[in-house]
Amino acid sequence: MAPSFDHLRDADVDEDDYDEDEIDISDLREKYEVQLEQGYDTFIVIDGLPEVTEEQKPKLVKFLLKKLNQVGRTKEDQVYMPMENGKSLRFAFVEYASAAEAAAAVRQLDEVPLDKKHTLRVNKMTDIDRYGREGRVDENYVPPKIEEFTEKEHLRSFLADPSGRGRDQFAMYRGDIVGVFWNNEKDPPENIVDRNHWTESFIQWSPLGTFLVSVHQQGVQLWGGASWSRQKRFAHPFVNMLDFSPNEKYIVTWSNRPISIPDEGHPQLSLDEDGKNYVIWDVETAKPLRSFANLDIPASNDSHATPAKQQPKFPWPAFKWSADDKYVARMTQGSSISVYELPRMNLLDKTTIKIEGVMDFEWAPATPQREGVKQYEQLFCFWTPEIGSNPAKVGLMSIPSKQIVRSLNLFSVTDAKLHWQSDATYLSVKVDRHSKSKKSQATTLEIFRVKEKGVPVEVVDTIKDTVINFAWEPKGDRFVIITTPEPTGPTAVAPKTSVAFFCPEKAKGSAVGNFKHLRTLEKKNSNAIYWSPKGRFVVVATVANQQSSDLEFFDLDFEGEKPESDKDLTANLQLMNTADHYGVTDIQWDPSGRFIASWASVWKHTMENGYHVYDFKGELLREEHVDKFRQWLWRPRPPTLLSKDEQKQIRKNLREYSKIFEQEDAERGASADLAVVEARRRLLDEWLGWRASVEAEIEEEKLARGLPKHPVEAEAKAPETGEEQVIEEIVEEVLEENEEIVP
Repeated sequence: MAPSFDHLRDADVDEDDYDEDEIDISDLREKYEVQLEQGYDTFIVIDGLPEVTEEQKPKLVKFLLKKLNQVGRTKEDQVYMPMENGKSLRFAFVEYASAAEAAAAVRQLDEVPLDKKHTLRVNKMTDIDRYGREGRVDENYVPPKIEEFTEKEHLRSFLADPSGRGRDQFAMYRGDIVGVFWNNEKDPPENIVDRNHWTESFIQWSPLGTFLVSVHQQGVQLWGGASWSRQKRFAHPFVNMLDFSPNEKYIVTWSNRPISIPDEGHPQLSLDEDGKNYVIWDVETAKPLRSFANLDIPASNDSHATPAKQQPKFPWPAFKWSADDKYVARMTQGSSISVYELPRMNLLDKTTIKIEGVMDFEWAPATPQREGVKQYEQLFCFWTPEIGSNPAKVGLMSIPSKQIVRSLNLFSVTDAKLHWQSDATYLSVKVDRHSKSKKSQATTLEIFRVKEKGVPVEVVDTIKDTVINFAWEPKGDRFVIITTPEPTGPTAVAPKTSVAFFCPEKAKGSAVGNFKHLRTLEKKNSNAIYWSPKGRFVVVATVANQQSSDLEFFDLDFEGEKPESDKDLTANLQLMNTADHYGVTDIQWDPSGRFIASWASVWKHTMENGYHVYDFKGELLREEHVDKFRQWLWRPRPPTLLSKDEQKQIRKNLREYSKIFEQEDAERGASADLAVVEARRRLLDEWLGWRASVEAEIEEEKLARGLPKHPVEAEAKAPETGEEQVIEEIVEEVLEENEEIVP
């Protein structure tokens, strides 16, 4: 889930220091200049109609109205079809009741087949007028000018580390400076680019690491390539939050200020977006696909949804993407879920999915290959509370068929949270239940085995304490929960918590056994769980707490001796290390799972801001205090291009690869040691040379003044005979002393 930065909308920005050239949008304004004529925004122009006679015209209009009224309200007398010499000119003007309906017609009917031989082309009347007036469209055909091909930068060149060590990049935002660096483990990071006032509020990576996002009053910009040039611009003013689709094809931007389109027009937006808060954009074309206004929805109870100081009156993200970027959905809490098809942003089957009482929903993060299902579809899960005598329900629905794959009735439900495993193999529903008297509460975990036939549901043992955090192992089948017996919510003193680990039992073949409790650690202050993106390793920490700032590093596949009680379980838990980072506010693993960064952000407090970098074992590699430190963000990596068989072969021969890596590490360490020795030797030679030159100057000065070369030796000689005198000095040293009492 993308992080929220709503609290940054009031961030202080020194406008005098801001570089206006960085976000100049004059070229966009000229390219997309819009001058709308009042009264024409409800009209559309339809091209591509068949040629008909006066007698055939009423039938065509009646047939056309069936499609036109699917997106708005219009009548037969509001359809004007020009005729010439008794035949139609193959286009028509249509008036709708509102400008919004006309805009919907353009979006949903353009390029829609009318019959086997004719395809509709639908445009706004204002667009036709805009391009036709002032000589913008020349009556004489002029061949388009083909611009000379210029090779673009490779947007994923960051995957080819020039050092050959497979390093990862990260971005740091400190003070007014944003920089991108190579991670050098214990050594200082290697700077790639540093820019002052690169952003006005926050930075963010796209999900696959292709773009770095900067946010400004005028809109959002995407940067990338080896030269970090500007790739895309989205002129949505005063954006507070944004979210990419999983494959970076689309982006949704949100501002708490409704969009206001000036009289002279907007460089990218039209009157359709006036008064809206959300805009969904196509990243490739940088054009808006559709806009939406805020819905008056109660704030989410999920503490991970929007960790901002000023939480909006709705959950974030309000629009959620399917794993394949083909659908985006928005919930109207308590009544329905609207699923839109991308890129046209048409409502799926032209109707919302009515789900009475729906409280939350989540798309499956992958396309699960379910047993016994030949045609795989996208899945989302949802839950509804108890309504009257009807029980609460959790459901799995497939899209686009809208079929209920599995449903589960629940009773005495206070609240529920939906947690998908990264491969969509499992769905865990954390259900908070109350007793009949509603004086006590307990939690159960209902785990849906999505890929198994019939989607069986397993119930994990009842948990008496309140579960405040849950996290699946990425690409795995283990999970960690944090519970507390104390009331949840803001408290002056951190509540005592317990950390519990769960894993499956061993089973025959490739089957996964039932989930069992592995271990519970009591009397903790932990409140956050951070799994390595590769699984196996997990950090349990206490963040954003003034009394405690512990980090504990666990290995769930420890290669040492396994306790007898865990012989039948698929995990061997071991605490590898502990650390303390005072004031830590955020923690993030790098995409390789080798390193983890923790930082204290000035957005949360002003005490000892800076960052720590650890390896996966919990060894502190680097620590730096940075004034006004704001963000540290590892650059994500796209999925590997290797097949599963190739990955399996690499894991099989990992020891051979390890020898090569260990040799490279040793050589790099030796070269570093050699460089240190050579530097010290060079300093010693410089000092010896300086000393020799000083001694030579002293000798010359003595000779000039007639002084002996060795005054000490001259004093040691006898003045009468000229013979040397030997002076002996006796030094006594007590080596050992014993004291005995004689009776």
